[in-house]
Amino acid sequence: MKRTLGERLKLQWVATLGGALLFAGSLLGFAVLPRTQNAASAATFQLEAPPQTGIQHEGKILTSFAPLVKLAAPSVVKISVTVQAKQMSSQIPDMPDEFRRFFGGRDNGTGSSRQHSAPKQHGVGSGVIVTSDGYILTNNHVVENATAIQVETTDGRTFSGKVIGLDPKTDVAVIKIEANDLPHLPLADSDKIETGDVVLAIGNPFGIGQTVTTGIVSAKGRATMGLDYEDFIQTDAAINPGNSGGALIDTDGHLVGINTAILSESGGNQGIGFAVPANLARWVMNSLLKNGHVERGFLGVNIQELTPQLAKQFNLKQTQGALVSEVTPNSPADKAGLKSGDVIVEFNGNTLTDSRHLRLQVAETVPGISVPMKVIRDGASKMLSITVKEMPADQVVKGPSINKETANDALHGVEVTDLDSSSRAHLQVPARIQGALISQVDPDSASFEAGLREGDVITEIDRKPVINAEQAVAACAKPTGKKTLLQVWSHGSKRYVVVDETQAG
Repeated sequence: MKRTLGERLKLQWVATLGGALLFAGSLLGFAVLPRTQNAASAATFQLEAPPQTGIQHEGKILTSFAPLVKLAAPSVVKISVTVQAKQMSSQIPDMPDEFRRFFGGRDNGTGSSRQHSAPKQHGVGSGVIVTSDGYILTNNHVVENATAIQVETTDGRTFSGKVIGLDPKTDVAVIKIEANDLPHLPLADSDKIETGDVVLAIGNPFGIGQTVTTGIVSAKGRATMGLDYEDFIQTDAAINPGNSGGALIDTDGHLVGINTAILSESGGNQGIGFAVPANLARWVMNSLLKNGHVERGFLGVNIQELTPQLAKQFNLKQTQGALVSEVTPNSPADKAGLKSGDVIVEFNGNTLTDSRHLRLQVAETVPGISVPMKVIRDGASKMLSITVKEMPADQVVKGPSINKETANDALHGVEVTDLDSSSRAHLQVPARIQGALISQVDPDSASFEAGLREGDVITEIDRKPVINAEQAVAACAKPTGKKTLLQVWSHGSKRYVVVDETQAG
């Protein structure tokens, strides 16, 4: 997810009931959590019958969370970041940023790109120390694109932070500080928490200093932000901008989630906050540490929600499961015999509730192993065995890397992403159109002057077809000259465009 800090301060999505979904992370906005694999179980709570009040915990009535806070708070840190800002336009507010591919910034004649001439900006978020030797979980949007990271502990010490890995698809990041014997939080089994369990949120809202709020788990399994992999815990514990990357803990002092986002009309807490579950965060962290990127399973299918109307058309009595709308040729799904119109109801022994559930299950499956899969086809159950492969490289989110932009690249200032079902529907792109979808165009670039705009689809570069963003980037890596001939689909028709880099600006 390429996003400048300046954009984070304003970023919001229109949500149901007229609310706006805000990151709870920079000085004026951040928030999102990851998942884990082992550790202590989340505690459940039982309210005593009147006249007693309070929460029964290990045979005692809790009247104060002070001992718990003293135990957990030292593991939550303040993260200050410096980001090199970049001017960007956004005419497609619903466009997912996490799949962008970059051609590079426009050269201004001095050998440096426009990106590096913009003023620096600063932001504040939170993080959670999860190992004694300094590994910290936080949000991707807190530290992405940071040129400097400073971590401050509750005892007043400051450390320089290093990004170990980023995963925009879950908004999880892992950073590291060089220290030993640090206080750290154990990760709970977030699958065992229940709606109604008491939780505490710890972070640095608005940069005023560490703050603790309390509430309950309002709901589980929320998908609210348009990320690829979402399984958010919803809580009414007060979360505000600056809480991004902070801890959501249970009354055993175990980490159950990473605070990430809020639903708000005002920009502040209104009782609806979201956290990445500890189990998801743990899995992402382990994969980043082991592989340098998040290794995800891949089936090769397009899936969609099974609505009551669709269930009726497919002669199904229930709406649970994931409807297969397309199978990629020669993919694991194709080789396993999966067909369009199948409804996947079980994967690797786990009953599926919806397409989001399947996406999470597949992603966390180790590539190379065969798993059973139950489908409903023409009203009858059918068992298949599928060998999961690793997600193709052009879809893998890797660890941190330096984006080296050179004056030799073509189409400076243009950013592209792959066409997916969501963008096709939003822009009404026909299925026959293959190419790279333009997600950003620098207004000062030659491409903008030539007429390229957000939402256009590049189908050819110098008379050679391109079918995705990766091919478009490769085609522009070694241009034969300063002029590039493009074929572009836009608003229902194709046209040719010549981008002349000598006319930039």
